[in-house]
Amino acid sequence: MPQRYWEDFSPGSVSEFGPRLVTRDEIVEFAAAFDPQPMHLDEAAACASMLGSLAASGWHSCCLLMRMISDGFLAQSHFLGAPGVDEVRWLRPLRAGESIRVRATVLETRASNSRPQLGFVKFLFELLDSSGNVLMTLTVSPMFGRRDAASASRDRMPG
Repeated sequence: MPQRYWEDFSPGSVSEFGPRLVTRDEIVEFAAAFDPQPMHLDEAAACASMLGSLAASGWHSCCLLMRMISDGFLAQSHFLGAPGVDEVRWLRPLRAGESIRVRATVLETRASNSRPQLGFVKFLFELLDSSGNVLMTLTVSPMFGRRDAASASRDRMPG
């Protein structure tokens, strides 16, 4: 049974999830499978790149963020997916041995006009290192079920 519905999210609220340690082995394993660029696979090649040392793929950072928010609150919510991602920014490299966390800020909420049983919550997700530096940001408006979908439908009926 979901514990959080659309009505439970308030603009301005902030939550944090983590920490999670990122290892060299998982950086290389992810890169080998999904983003086989030299700066994600090999220390020498990474040192010769603009990154200066081995760093996780930006897509790996996105996957880590997704896992952390899934464990942190999506799995306990009436989460219905998202129609897309508004923006992703990779600001600093994610290095092996780093302990990361996610800060989730609710920017706004709005009920769906066409589907009264759900609403959108616009989030700014920030992936932070152990020093509090923002490594990446992701802005997205996922859909959540409304607690009382029946009354939401009645709210839309002309009275």
